[in-house]
This record gives sequence, C-alpha cells and structure tokens, in this order.
Amino acid sequence: MINKKVNNVQEALQGIENGMTIMLGGFGLCGIPENSIAELVKKETSELTCISNNAGVDDFGLGLLLHKRQIKKMISSYVGENAEFERQMLSGELDVELTPQGTLAEKCRAAQAGIPAFFTPAGFGTEVAEGKETREFNGKMHVMEMAFKADFAIVKAWKGDEAGNLIFKGTARNFNSCMAGAGKITIAEVEELLPVGSLDPNEIHIPGILVQRIFKGEKFEKRIEQRTVRIRK
Repeated sequence: MINKKVNNVQEALQGIENGMTIMLGGFGLCGIPENSIAELVKKETSELTCISNNAGVDDFGLGLLLHKRQIKKMISSYVGENAEFERQMLSGELDVELTPQGTLAEKCRAAQAGIPAFFTPAGFGTEVAEGKETREFNGKMHVMEMAFKADFAIVKAWKGDEAGNLIFKGTARNFNSCMAGAGKITIAEVEELLPVGSLDPNEIHIPGILVQRIFKGEKFEKRIEQRTVRIRK
C-alpha cells in the first residue's frame, strides 16, 4: 500500500503556486485545515481562487488570507461573519461567486466522482442561472452546473493512517468529505496519524485512494464561531 505521509505542512503544500485554485474544507470554523491556512499565509501565496463554504472570520481561517490580500476570488455559499470580506467585495477588490450551499457541495462531489456536470433546480430564474444551460425534467426547470476544477483540495480530519484513509469527527465531516479527492491533489491534515491497519475499515469515511498527501497537524485552536449557552436559572 502506498505511503502518503509527509513530514510537515511545508512538505505537504509543495507545488501550490500563485494564481492556483484551492478547495478548503470546513464549515464556519468547524473542521478547517488550520495548519495549512497558516502556512499559506506564511508563504505569501497570492492571487488564489478559494473554494470554501465561507471565508472564516476576520482574524481566523480564510480571513487571515483575506487580510493579507492573498485571495483574488472566493467561491462560497455564506460569507456573513467576515467584515473584511464584505469590505473587499463591496469595494471591488475581491471577485465573489456566491453559490447555493447544496450546489456548492454537489459541485465538489461531482468533481470527486469524475462527473463533469449535473442539473439542479436550485437557482433557476435567478442570477445564478444566467448564461447556463437549462432543461426541463418532470415538469420542473433545472440549471446545469459544472463540477469544480481545483488544483489542490485541502481537508482536515480527526484520524488518518499513512495510506491516506480518513475518519472525521462529528460535524467536522461537513465539506471535508466531499472535497477529498475533488482536486488534482488532495492534502489531508489530521489530529492523529496512525500506521496502516490501525483504523477500523468499517469506520473509514474517505478511502486513501482519494488522498495524495497526509500529515499530522499541530496546535489546533478549534475556535467556536458563535458560542451559544443555556441561561442558568
């Protein structure tokens, strides 16, 4: 079995260059590849097109890349928690492509499965459908959406083995599971990296065939985006 392990985040991100398109897993701040994002900031990689459910917050996640003006275009479904994102979008500094959340997920999954395009009813009759092929199925109009084409997909998992098999924990599975294998090269950063054979095959969410590089991350902050607590009586 091929060993996908690399020694550190620097080795994992080799080959990422200015102007590339990168998928980044996570939902809000849940399950984001923190080490990889921090390394992209450090490398000062710029002119990036980033595909992610959102753009993080002002001082964490993809918000760090936005503050350094390293992102040229964001393809997202929700961007409401980032004031810098809003400022750059309204000023014209940042190109933004807003996509319905289900469509965003399916465009990732289609790329993962090698499906070039699909039809969805979401967005028909709106700006989302402008310039796209439409077709009627069972009396309902649908919009044709193309699968994403990304140079790299970067995901974060709870556990992984050296063959690239991944297990996600709870809701951190989110967009990570459909982005793994959806880029030309998939990089996985994990909290625990184990020898091959250590994971129960019945618990594996993503098989190693979809992953090209895997490394053990460090010092995950795992910030809570919106803390909600019950009022004590």
